[in-house]
Amino acid sequence: MHNTLMEALQMKVKEQAKSLVAIEMPITGSVKQPMGFLHGGATVALAETAASIGGMEYVDTSSQAIVGIEINCNHLKAKKDGVITAKATPLHIGKRTMVWNIQVEDEGGDLIAISRCTLGVINK
Repeated sequence: MHNTLMEALQMKVKEQAKSLVAIEMPITGSVKQPMGFLHGGATVALAETAASIGGMEYVDTSSQAIVGIEINCNHLKAKKDGVITAKATPLHIGKRTMVWNIQVEDEGGDLIAISRCTLGVINK
């Protein structure tokens, strides 16, 4: 994923299947807010990326693309360092929309955030 937000935030796909996408991201200075904690926007970017990559498993990528329509996120625990992993699972797979559930955990398995993302399927 050269020249993308994934590269800029050092996201790495750890697992990719129709039933689960797992992506990890290190907590570096690039993803912290001014108080030194993981920025909520970086967490949301990780969550939407995991859902979007999962969505691509369900479409013909030669003629269709996945776009975000809506995302919400509840931040449950603050982090200053380490690695977080977004685990996205499908809740609804339709012809034009998908809904994904994403749990963001730290390296110890603690829940950092929960998110739900609605994706759109468009023609390229």
